[in-house]
Amino acid sequence: MKIKKGDNVIIISGKDRGKTGKVSRVFPKRSMLLIENANIRKRHQKPRKAGAKGQILSIATPLHASNVMVVDSKTGKRTRVGMKMVDGKKVRIAKKSGMTI
Repeated sequence: MKIKKGDNVIIISGKDRGKTGKVSRVFPKRSMLLIENANIRKRHQKPRKAGAKGQILSIATPLHASNVMVVDSKTGKRTRVGMKMVDGKKVRIAKKSGMTI
């Protein structure tokens, strides 16, 4: 998977299409990403103790990696990710601008 934790991404499909955010967690086996303030779901929680109140929680749920693209730091637009050898190390680059990610 070419998207890593900490990358700025834009959502390209789904109900949150067009939103940008930072990747907070990656699930590589499932090809899923958790993005801050995106794909929010409501979860109803029952009271844990007698006399306590129940609540509705807003929880960010994972998105599939195919539904997001990395945001190019130079242009601010979405871009594909490529690989390049620099000083004997593999580095991720933005295909549009050629800058390292």
